Amino acid sequence: MGTWLTDTFGLSVPVVAAPMAFVSGGKLTAAVSTAGGLGMLGAGSAVSADWIRTEGAIAAASGKPYGVGLMAWSVKDHPEHLEAVLELKPALVSLSFGDYSPYVEQLRAAGIVVTTQAGTVADAREAIDAGVDAIVVRGAEAGGHGRNEVGTLPLLQAILELTDLPVLAGGGISGPRGLAAVLAAGAAGGWIGTAFLTCEEALTPEPSRQRLLEADETDTVYGTVFDAASRAGWPDEFGGRALRNTFYNRWEGREDALKSDDEGHAQYVAASRAADPTAASLYAGQGVGALHKTTTAAEVLSNLATYKTYLQAAAQLEG
Repeated sequence: MGTWLTDTFGLSVPVVAAPMAFVSGGKLTAAVSTAGGLGMLGAGSAVSADWIRTEGAIAAASGKPYGVGLMAWSVKDHPEHLEAVLELKPALVSLSFGDYSPYVEQLRAAGIVVTTQAGTVADAREAIDAGVDAIVVRGAEAGGHGRNEVGTLPLLQAILELTDLPVLAGGGISGPRGLAAVLAAGAAGGWIGTAFLTCEEALTPEPSRQRLLEADETDTVYGTVFDAASRAGWPDEFGGRALRNTFYNRWEGREDALKSDDEGHAQYVAASRAADPTAASLYAGQGVGALHKTTTAAEVLSNLATYKTYLQAAAQLEG
């Protein structure tokens, strides 16, 4: 039951733990890879090149393949991030959200597998033209940044029809049933983030962890409020799915005003530092309702590995 993903990286479970800024440090990355998946370091725009090197070394110490996620719009302003990744030479680099095409061949020449996240069929066509090795279908259900136009299954089917490149599926995969569904459709694996948010090895602060455990599948919202408040530089075309809170409710529909509101910016920054879930961003997908307790990455992978049961059940129905 191997796929391109498991065969390429020597995995026992066809799962990539999506790179999540302020969540996926070296410890979580290594834990996922050690447990049979492919861990990914979330290198956000706010980190330094030295952070990437340090956390990458922690991830690499497991001796297992791992990856790094970068944002193209940030790499343009922080070329040292790409330089640090090239020094580390991880097995996989995900480069998304902006013009990533100038960096693809440089990474591939270093022996690194390159993928990007696509939120529409047009995104996938651009990825093919850029020469990536694989495409991540990111559906609207997914947490964090991306597009909100198309759900995971419709987009997955369309992109599988478009290309023979390996395709990974992300968005709304909260357990083994979801993983089995995308594999049955033809995906090479699952690109899963939300399920790892409350892992012991994650960088998630305790107040954020508790709020995530309390949330259900209806508590997320997609928009640019938190980006307007943070002033980090995210392009408006890529909003983010996060838990709705009082800060979001206050500013929803007034994002342009928030971009220049110093008081709103200061409140957001203070809340982020304090991990105050009423005002800080807590990026999570619609699968957040499946989070019920703090677990280890190994326990999450062990649960996902039971996807075979559901694939076998489907095969018996077909027979």
